[in-house]
Amino acid sequence: MPPLLAASSVRIDVAGATALDGLTLTTTGERVLVMAAPRALFEAAAGLRWVARGQLQVAGVTPQEAVRRGLVACAPRDPPMPPAWTVHQYVTWSARLVGHARATARQLADDSIARLALGPIAHAKLGGAAPGTRRGTVLAAAVATGAAGMLLEDPLLGLPDEVARPFARVVARLLADRRAIVFAGRLPLESPLALWADEALVVDGSEVVAQGQPAEIAAAERTLALRVRGDVEAFARGVEAAGGVVVVHRAAPTAARVRVQLGPLAARDLLRIAAEAEAVVVELRPLAGAFA
Repeated sequence: MPPLLAASSVRIDVAGATALDGLTLTTTGERVLVMAAPRALFEAAAGLRWVARGQLQVAGVTPQEAVRRGLVACAPRDPPMPPAWTVHQYVTWSARLVGHARATARQLADDSIARLALGPIAHAKLGGAAPGTRRGTVLAAAVATGAAGMLLEDPLLGLPDEVARPFARVVARLLADRRAIVFAGRLPLESPLALWADEALVVDGSEVVAQGQPAEIAAAERTLALRVRGDVEAFARGVEAAGGVVVVHRAAPTAARVRVQLGPLAARDLLRIAAEAEAVVVELRPLAGAFA
């Protein structure tokens, strides 16, 4: 079975500016988290934005083809919704949009609304709906298409804790029997979605800086992602001479993206070594922060 998401040297532009450039990745899991990637990656994977360069595939085909063939359905975060429509109308419309007959669409809408626990508010208007209700409606609409897989955009972002955790449980149960990718900025490791995932990828700019099970990535407390300017090679040699392990992802004219396993070092030692190597650390953050 082809990977859920594969990218080769992908560049995506937004409003004339480059959102990411040179991204290469291949997922291996069936329940995947893509963490900290630019929003443009979800949009491109969902077929909502064209790739300027490189190749992006979803379930082995172009994103547009994956959506057209029902290989995936997409649930963007907080799309515009007709305020006068009810939850049921919106979900039924989604099923009709992909070609289901009226009666079938209504049945699919009923089923997906029940799975999202939206039954009591199925006939409430969307205009006055709470954010959690609107997020659930978008997800129910994606389910109602009957697609085999799902792409979700940060479904928990901005929700109050008392709403986010039960909603995460509902989403995890919903996705338990299908291939899916959840794109998110960060998640607590104890979140039902982090527990649901069998693979996570952490993206820093246009590079994948960590890939593995969420718990393994979260355990990497002493691994840091850096952006370094100046003499990056001398900086890397200095860190390794002091006992650290360095991976330079890209030596760019402005700032290289570097991953450092600290070993016996402290984070402040990196700043000292950089100064000695005539380099400057312009950004430093723990990889485990994606699951903070």
